[in-house]
Amino acid sequence: MDGFRFEQDLVRALLREQHPDLADLELREVNGGWDNQQWRLGAELGVRLPRTERAPDLLRTEQKWLPVLAERLPLPTPTAVRIGEPSALFQHTWTITRWVHGEPADYTPITSTDAAETLAGFLKALHQQAPAEAPANPTRGIPLAKVQDGFTNSLKVIADDANADAAREIWEKAVAAPTWAGAPTWLHGDLHPANVVVRNGTLSGVIDFGEMCAGDPATDLSAAWILLPTGSASRFFDAYENADDATIARARGWAVLRSLNLLSIGRNGRLGLPGGKPTWEPAGQAALERALTTN
Repeated sequence: MDGFRFEQDLVRALLREQHPDLADLELREVNGGWDNQQWRLGAELGVRLPRTERAPDLLRTEQKWLPVLAERLPLPTPTAVRIGEPSALFQHTWTITRWVHGEPADYTPITSTDAAETLAGFLKALHQQAPAEAPANPTRGIPLAKVQDGFTNSLKVIADDANADAAREIWEKAVAAPTWAGAPTWLHGDLHPANVVVRNGTLSGVIDFGEMCAGDPATDLSAAWILLPTGSASRFFDAYENADDATIARARGWAVLRSLNLLSIGRNGRLGLPGGKPTWEPAGQAALERALTTN
């Protein structure tokens, strides 16, 4: 299933089978998507079909939990409006969502510094205490020491770069910072340029909640450097209000790690390797440069 691409005729057939009232709306494939292949359905809806091994479970997480949170979130999100069930045509769940208007930030970066308050407001609303039954995630919202091996491996992408020592130093400070002692909060879990959309230079929506989980909010707060224009991090944390020095240090460590991951996937895309996304390389480079400078 990994990396498989589905034909549009399958989507049309699934709509006719399970949601016939939507089957005649205009349907067109949309670029992007990692675990799911996406189509625009009419003007206000989208269709997502899982195409990697883990994707059906991620979709089920989003189907179950995003509607619980979406009403309190101040930005548009791709909440499910219909759920497709496994059938003879397609053996996995799939989703019809609200369409979130805008361009992905890996194509159209955020340029407005006012986005600092927008992002802070979104995360303040999201980062409420999660219930005991909220999903956990093995690579998000956890102490950074538990992903040390991932950082060591990711650092290889800039091994010959002058910034490697600075990246390692920020990471070590983040690992050494006190761990999160509060109750686990809800997290998006995967805030990077391909998972937010932009209109008129500012943040206009947040998408792809498949990694949502409970844990340390520092994972999401790394978006201060990953998403926002240079020099916006201090403004973001002032607006967010609830991050102490240790949380900011951990967030910056997460930002370095996530930037390195973006760089690696982007470089693979530039080289034509499987799983690569060429637009992620410049996004990752810009994010890393921001994370290595003082706010």
